[in-house]
Amino acid sequence: MLIFLRSSLLKSFSTKIISSFIIFIFFTGINLQAQDDGKKLFQICSACHSIGKGKLIGPDLKGVTERLDRDWLASFINNSQAVVQSGDEYAVKVFQEYNSIPMPPNNYSDEQMNILLDYIENFDKAPKPVETVAVAEAPEVEGEYVFMEETAYPFANLRISFIISAIIIALSLIDLFITKIVKTRFIHILIILISGAIITEVIVTEAISSGRATYYEPDQPIQFSHKIHAGDNLIDCNYCHFTVDESKYAGIPPVQLCMNCHNLIKEGPYTGKEEIAKIYASLETGMPIQWVKVYYLPDHVYFSHAQHVAVGKLECEECHGDLTSVDRVQQIGDLSMGWCIECHRIKAVQFIDNDFYSRYTKLHEELRSGDINQVTVSNIGGDDCQKCHY
Repeated sequence: MLIFLRSSLLKSFSTKIISSFIIFIFFTGINLQAQDDGKKLFQICSACHSIGKGKLIGPDLKGVTERLDRDWLASFINNSQAVVQSGDEYAVKVFQEYNSIPMPPNNYSDEQMNILLDYIENFDKAPKPVETVAVAEAPEVEGEYVFMEETAYPFANLRISFIISAIIIALSLIDLFITKIVKTRFIHILIILISGAIITEVIVTEAISSGRATYYEPDQPIQFSHKIHAGDNLIDCNYCHFTVDESKYAGIPPVQLCMNCHNLIKEGPYTGKEEIAKIYASLETGMPIQWVKVYYLPDHVYFSHAQHVAVGKLECEECHGDLTSVDRVQQIGDLSMGWCIECHRIKAVQFIDNDFYSRYTKLHEELRSGDINQVTVSNIGGDDCQKCHY
């Protein structure tokens, strides 16, 4: 009896220990995930703020959740200028103290805001990752990296083929009617037909591309590298192109926005002070930087970035390619009608939980009943002429 009782107590105790351990691991996992999400959200903030490392362009955020109300912080983070313009005494004081540099607006949900503020509040309490020793494999590099290297035009060989084929036809005709070195006429005819076919293909390809600017890659007034900014330093596209979700145009950042970082960063890894000095010169003279536009659409075509980014939920790289890996910007699509229509016909719209499409009741019913499994842009009028031409 005593042995049985002791065994039961031991079993009960072991069960409690194991249960407690499982609960601890579960909540630690949740906390680690929250910290990881908070770290991602804080990446944009880290361009101007630190947590416990002193002032940067903006104030040190250590202890900010203890000094200020969370609701006030949420309003200020999402739209600092609205709070400043409302006459809030503390907001005006902070704005003036930090050289009246406006903080770009954000669009965090309540959940994201809580994750971000929790991350800032618990920054020093965050679980430290277990240090592991790993041996990194040498990356496969195709040639030496050259900063701002121009991309080779992929169809350059077509022009060479055109010239060579024209020369071959001319030589064949001269030999056929004048020199008559090759006695077999069939060879001349075969060479002329093959060369003619090559010339025709080049003419058709170039004619189709006429008026389009695929692979257009102009020099810019400043050697700005998307690879360094968006790739190496993980700056979000929307930080610089902050009108992309509310305007037709993605927008070019003013030099004041550049100064949020370059107020401290005055020398680049490849160009030294030369290129960044152009930002300071623009700020001092008041003359805007004359960036060269890369993507052009005809005047009779309507296109809205907000419609595609805010409503359609498209990522930048779907149209512009992966700019985190290149220095120079190049037009990668031909921007033809066929290019747009093809996307409209195959691209599924994020229809569920999207208020913009709530009025399409019939399509919502068909989705719920299983009659259709997705809605494409063409289903909601994306192929209609007047959508883009009016």
